[in-house]
Amino acid sequence: MIRASRPLRIVVVAPLRYPIREPFAGGLESSVHHQVRTLRERGHRVTLIATEGSDHLDQSPPEFVLPAVVFDDPAEATDTTYPAGYLERALPALERALQHVADHADDYDLVDNHSLHGVPLARADRLGVPMVSTLHTPTLPDMLAAHRSSEGPRSRFVAVSGHTAAAWATEGVEATVLPNGVDTDRWGLGPGGDDLVWSGRIVPEKGLHLALEVARRAGRRLVIAGRIGDVDYFETEVAPHLGVTAHYVGELRQPELAALVGHSGCALVTPVWEEPFGLVIAEALVTGTPVVSFAVGGVPEVVAGSLGAALVPAGDLDGMARAADDLLRRVGTDAIARRTVRQDAVDRFSLRARAAVLEGLYAEVVASDARTSDAGATNAGARAGATTDATVVAGLHRASSSLAGGLSAVRPVGSGRRAVTA
Repeated sequence: MIRASRPLRIVVVAPLRYPIREPFAGGLESSVHHQVRTLRERGHRVTLIATEGSDHLDQSPPEFVLPAVVFDDPAEATDTTYPAGYLERALPALERALQHVADHADDYDLVDNHSLHGVPLARADRLGVPMVSTLHTPTLPDMLAAHRSSEGPRSRFVAVSGHTAAAWATEGVEATVLPNGVDTDRWGLGPGGDDLVWSGRIVPEKGLHLALEVARRAGRRLVIAGRIGDVDYFETEVAPHLGVTAHYVGELRQPELAALVGHSGCALVTPVWEEPFGLVIAEALVTGTPVVSFAVGGVPEVVAGSLGAALVPAGDLDGMARAADDLLRRVGTDAIARRTVRQDAVDRFSLRARAAVLEGLYAEVVASDARTSDAGATNAGARAGATTDATVVAGLHRASSSLAGGLSAVRPVGSGRRAVTA
């Protein structure tokens, strides 16, 4: 794998909608924030294209600051819709930011794209700067259409899990697998506790309503932390069940969230969609707190045989309650067991180790773009670089090279909105 011989000049394109700042709106925003910070700490010059109010905009020209989402009625806010007229303002603003990159292409080495819209992919052949795009989600039609419309040098791709890479591969998009990372200095070892914990975006696809039922069946208190991303869902499926045995602490900044998770006996992860990665799993394990999750999407890759994690079939609430009870007994407040769980997670999810692999991929992309103008040779070099990086990452995370192709889609029966009778 080619190593960076000098600091790189990188433009990071963040997703629209939410500012890249604490408390993080979700795992995507957290990942982008830490990637920018870590790359800067490693000496690279990183400028950010993101919505106003984001951190790390100190080195960005005005063109890189995009309009933020503002709902007139907070009750209408969701993670899947925008206020009327927002995209009509935000997407042209993103176009202008990318045009600034194209107009100053000599000032940049690479565009690192995390947008969930197709605009950057459609512009990849006209920026004059190579692009690497991270796939954080299942396939999105807008992104696929934009990628296919690019006629010249297209974006290279990184996927957060083998499952996600396999899903995009069915649409002709090949990606190097590079799992998300955790800042293992900020997510320290915790002492554990007696309570169950659930953290994340409070939206239907994260299945908090199921975690509430699991906690009831397990006879344990559940502490909930996260941003309400769907007010109707929260008010109808979550709020009626809050009380002595289920407590909502709100949206927490990273230090408070790490303390909560680290003082918990077991984390519940209950996605009812094809979860691309499951950053909350890695974060919990790094604190030593065990995790039980539905075996969907990329989750099995994150768990990857950890002594502090268990998987149950989607919708198996009794199975999850039993697994949580077992993990609480074996790991919950056992200092030695928790240190073992943490060390395994640190070895697999260190943000520093991830950044080193990412730098190698960046350097290969930049070198491939600079050393030849022949598209065939460039594409051949890109494929070779992807193979090398995938091998390094697979070794870093001790994941099976066949995992991406071997995972089957697991879909819960029904809408997943109401508790499933186990």
